Amino acid sequence: MPKRIRAGALTVLAITGLTLGTALAVQADARPAPAAATKTATTKAVAMNTAAAPRFLAAAQLPPHPASSWTAGKVTDGVPDELRPCLEEALLAYDSRYRAFHTDLDTNARQLTVVVGSAAKAKALATRLNKEIRSCATRLEKADPETEAAYKGYGTLPVEEGARVHGLHTVTSWGASDIRLLSVGRDGRAVTVVEWAQLGGFGDAPVKAFKKTTVTAVNKLY
Repeated sequence: MPKRIRAGALTVLAITGLTLGTALAVQADARPAPAAATKTATTKAVAMNTAAAPRFLAAAQLPPHPASSWTAGKVTDGVPDELRPCLEEALLAYDSRYRAFHTDLDTNARQLTVVVGSAAKAKALATRLNKEIRSCATRLEKADPETEAAYKGYGTLPVEEGARVHGLHTVTSWGASDIRLLSVGRDGRAVTVVEWAQLGGFGDAPVKAFKKTTVTAVNKLY
């Protein structure tokens, strides 16, 4: 082979080798991250999602009972039976979770929490829940002529995006008298409802302690 031709061939081979080396380097950079790195990233994402889940009240954070301590149940999916008469229709479109509490006597409580897609939707849900509670006394009387119900508002609380406290007293024709305190609070996309109930009337309701419990419940959402 003449020297000139051989030199040209060598030049083509050199250029080809350089191009191939560059392509291999690009391919190496484009390879997926090692499995260990991917697993670490996934674990971090899961941990972040778990940390963001709303937390529930503990038994010790309920209004103190003078003769019994509180016991907390497990966190459960759904809507507790005690909240259905007032709030079931407002909660039908949502996935909710709740925790029930009880004492050794007649006093009991619940906390329900819902997380929706945006803060605007959470605000709308909280507004509707407050409206449903305010109108619940009238609806209870219409549903059962043997029951008389009365509503009392206890105002708002300046916690996160706000909370409102309500009172509901029912008396049946056979003499049963029950008092319930309910609150609705919101933080971002999360809305929580807290309910406290026992035998008695408005004068037996621990409103100040219940407001403190409500503030704690809203602060624990995130």
